[in-house]
Amino acid sequence: MKRLFAAVLLLCMLCASSLADSLVTNGGVSLDTMSLPHNTEDAAAPEVYFISDISPDALVKAYEALGVQLQGRVGVKMSTGESTRSNYLRPELIADLIHLVNGTIVECNTAYGGSRSSTAMHRQQARDNGLLDVAELDILDEEGSMEIPVEGGIRIPVDYVGSHFANYDSFLVLTHFKGHAMAGFGGAIKNISIGFGSSMGKVWIHSGGTKTSGSIWGEQDPFLEAMADAAKGVNDRMGENIVYVSVLNRLSVDCDCDGNPAEPDMHDIGILASADPLAIDQAAIDLVYAMPDSSSLIRRIEHLNGLHTLDAGEQNGLGSRYYNLVIPDD
Repeated sequence: MKRLFAAVLLLCMLCASSLADSLVTNGGVSLDTMSLPHNTEDAAAPEVYFISDISPDALVKAYEALGVQLQGRVGVKMSTGESTRSNYLRPELIADLIHLVNGTIVECNTAYGGSRSSTAMHRQQARDNGLLDVAELDILDEEGSMEIPVEGGIRIPVDYVGSHFANYDSFLVLTHFKGHAMAGFGGAIKNISIGFGSSMGKVWIHSGGTKTSGSIWGEQDPFLEAMADAAKGVNDRMGENIVYVSVLNRLSVDCDCDGNPAEPDMHDIGILASADPLAIDQAAIDLVYAMPDSSSLIRRIEHLNGLHTLDAGEQNGLGSRYYNLVIPDD
């Protein structure tokens, strides 16, 4: 009955939406969407919804465009930010959406030190960042790790996530899209792989599946492939009970895990939503590459071979790189 309701709701949302031939970004840039390399009119491709407005109402609208009702206990997976200067999604932007799904913010501790390397420090940083004023916070690896299988992985046969992962029925993956000093870019795939990884699991992914302790530095392509594999393990486990919303604002070359990130030098783009983690990241990349002021971010991505993560996700069956870009009607 729940699936029937969701299907009817999705049909209604599609009737109130339109495939986009063009769009205007949040920063006022006009784009021909059919020039985006992976945007297609193939009806079999997953939908990626785009809203140029970046506001609490727009975030709710993007989620509702998906036509889903997340069931049971809902975890909202997001970065809590390394410092108050980090470009994490601000509480005043995300509060309405988190309250709509009655969600708990979920995150894991870091494996590199910093202000979130222990549960107590992590919780204090989240409090400093205003996130505990929005919702409860659950540090998923506070009590260790759990293992989940990875079917068809390129590098890793299993993934190690925080043990509290098992306590949730559904996940809303709320991502701030940006650059990253190790992965090239941080999107939905990174959010559900490195982000869900316990401290041990983070080392496992960064090492390309060769160790679970010690330095997080390893060979670049094996790391990117393991990241795509870990994302597949999470996405497969959750099935219909996980959806993705990405905010393309404050597009720094640095991650929210950087306590003193570089100031963005490109305009904001908007909000994306999808049920497919590979499609939403590919759409974000296509939009970034189409922007006239994105050269710094593109250099960061390409210097670290970041697009290889998308190649790996396509190879291991994580999702589709091709998508229908849809703009919900007002």
